[in-house]
Amino acid sequence: MVDDPFENMLAQMDRAEEYADVDHGVFERLKHPERTLKVTLPVELESGEVEVFEGYRCQFDSARGPFKGGVRFHPSVTQREVEALAGWMTWKTALVDLPYGGAKGGVICEPKDLTERDLERLTRRYTEGIRRMIGPEVDVPAPDMNTNPQTMAWMMDTYSMYEGYSVPQVVTGKPLEIGGTPGRVEATGRGVSLVTERLFEYLDRDLSDATVAVQGFGNVGSNAARLLDEAGANVVATSDVSGAAYDPDGLDVAALGAHVDAGGLIEEYVAGEIRGGASAADSRWDDPDAITNAELLTLDVDVLIPAAVEGVITADNVDDLRASAIVEAANGPTTVAADEVLTERDVQVVPDILANAGGVIVSYLEWVQNAQEFSWPLETVNAELERRIGTAFDETIEQYDAKGLPDLRTAAYTLALERTATAHEYRGLFP
Repeated sequence: MVDDPFENMLAQMDRAEEYADVDHGVFERLKHPERTLKVTLPVELESGEVEVFEGYRCQFDSARGPFKGGVRFHPSVTQREVEALAGWMTWKTALVDLPYGGAKGGVICEPKDLTERDLERLTRRYTEGIRRMIGPEVDVPAPDMNTNPQTMAWMMDTYSMYEGYSVPQVVTGKPLEIGGTPGRVEATGRGVSLVTERLFEYLDRDLSDATVAVQGFGNVGSNAARLLDEAGANVVATSDVSGAAYDPDGLDVAALGAHVDAGGLIEEYVAGEIRGGASAADSRWDDPDAITNAELLTLDVDVLIPAAVEGVITADNVDDLRASAIVEAANGPTTVAADEVLTERDVQVVPDILANAGGVIVSYLEWVQNAQEFSWPLETVNAELERRIGTAFDETIEQYDAKGLPDLRTAAYTLALERTATAHEYRGLFP
């Protein structure tokens, strides 16, 4: 089993090499990030104490264009994780054919232990630490785990203060009032929902009443669950750090979403302590059962959507998985060892670099609008998201079927590696 996320990404690349039309020398270049910066971030907290945080920014590959990738705040952030995520961003942007390379950033911290003022100071300090690396034509950060439009507003403002004028296109995922685009917040979840619908069409199955389990009810998981629920699917389970809720007859996704939006936890919802102006009696559904996150992964459902962190489907639990298909809303949720078992069992896995690409697609649209000093309505943004992620899905399926590849991940990597390698071959080596 590969526990290191970076080694897991390299192993995924290696599985695709024999099928990809890529020179081996170029392929070896693609395994190495261009640069990684580690920054030390002393921050005076609102309590008066000074705490020293550590952060990273990895720029993986720029052959196809400026670096692009989110920034996450989480206690588990490591340099290897950030480098793996930057690699996955490289393949993701290539697969959906955006003029970007891949990057990722992270700060080791526990956001729940910090005040709003602490988070602002930490964000500004981190932005100052990496500002020589970023820029609208160089590297464009975006939100990721535990960061949001407010975080991006602080990053944009900090960068702009050093430049001496407003530079909205230095980040994406901003509030609408300072250059954000409608549809960005829910874009990744919308992409997951669209890809799930396309998968069911490909498999000639009806999504209506299909059972879905969503591990992780954050921004991505909650929006994917809501949109799939609206499309007729039956979301029977979801989870957060406090635990998981399961109802074989289906969860009240709208009520659960309102509860979480009001700051509630799933364990409270299961116990009937519903926030957001609702009460247990308001729910159209029966009270769900409490299960663990581990149990959620093994439910007998039509679709499992891991939407939390990487490395949750492993050699240790893959034999217990009973889902008919898996759509990876999180980055790197499946290890290579587990992948091999799922392929042998003919379980279709839509890989992360395709399934969760909605966020970077709409980030690209925001970046383009900022550069043009122009904006599009939500309908245009959503239509372009659907077109681009649909095209990427169709191209992946065509590659999978035409070449008789072992799984959809290999098909997606083959396309992404070939596109990135071609850019390297055209550009050559400098000097």
